[in-house]
Amino acid sequence: MSPDLMVCSEELVTDMPGFFAGLPQRTLHGQTRSLVTYTPSMFGMLDELEVAAAHDVTVLFIGETGSGKTYLARLLHELSARHDQRCLTVACGALPPDLIESELFGHVKGAFTGAESDREGKFAAAVGGTLLLDEIDVLTPQQQAKLLRVIETGEYEPVGSNDTHISSARLIAASNCDLQQLVGMGKFRIDLFYRLNTLSFHLLPLRERPWDIEFLARIFAKQESGTHGIELRHIEPEFLGALRQYDWPGNIRELENVIRRAVLYSHDGVLEPADLPGTIRPPQGQATGLADDGQEPLTLGDHVDQIEQRIIEQTLLRYDHHRVRTASELGISRVTLYNKMKKFGMLG
Repeated sequence: MSPDLMVCSEELVTDMPGFFAGLPQRTLHGQTRSLVTYTPSMFGMLDELEVAAAHDVTVLFIGETGSGKTYLARLLHELSARHDQRCLTVACGALPPDLIESELFGHVKGAFTGAESDREGKFAAAVGGTLLLDEIDVLTPQQQAKLLRVIETGEYEPVGSNDTHISSARLIAASNCDLQQLVGMGKFRIDLFYRLNTLSFHLLPLRERPWDIEFLARIFAKQESGTHGIELRHIEPEFLGALRQYDWPGNIRELENVIRRAVLYSHDGVLEPADLPGTIRPPQGQATGLADDGQEPLTLGDHVDQIEQRIIEQTLLRYDHHRVRTASELGISRVTLYNKMKKFGMLG
């Protein structure tokens, strides 16, 4: 841990076990990054990611903007046997269509106007490492055909050259779009889709991961306080409640930006609702944390019970109310599951 991060009070992280104690989780650790989730429907994906990382195959990530595709691609690289090689990214959506091919495969001098010298493409630069192609859906049919050839044979030619090169890089593709729908619309090659879809992962949007929001918020708060040298001692429950109620169209990237803003605007070492943007800040009457009927706000234990109940309900639905499989997934005994269901009034 960087010494700079110690500017943030340890309370921001040390009180996390009190909130998350007993909640099932899954974790993947790379060399420089980790993925921690308290969302049961993601547990299987993490297990499959670990398997995918161990084998030299092409992987596809599908998910909304900001849902963590690039982060997961780099984590997969760190978990693979190629972890000591380069991991490069081509942001296909940020490049003019006529330059994507040169960015991928390189070009020779005189291949087009402005090509004043030979240039190495990302497939060559990645050598034996990993190459992430983000927003792969923007590729033209001709570019898709050339990409399919690289995946199947490793062969490609730089723009303007007849010399065939061999790529030894591992390919990870990512898209914000449902590629199968694009296939149906005639905008994406079906053979490339099936080649990419062998090992594909659909990333859940943050709004479907409510029990991860507070965990990520605390981690981001700790990081931002260290980065900007701002002491933080406490996060108000109303601040966290507002985060859980928001829809997060920008997903994890938006959450990180919101927490950064909140840390910069914070006062006296406390994050409170007033530090949030107006679109996320709760209405004036709800800022106190009181319920609509004027009763006292929920305690920490009440919040834990609510989240635990939601996790159990979701896992039961996932396994068609099969209690043995549900208990196994949650990492608890069948008796413990029964007692918790009884506690939450879920028996009947």
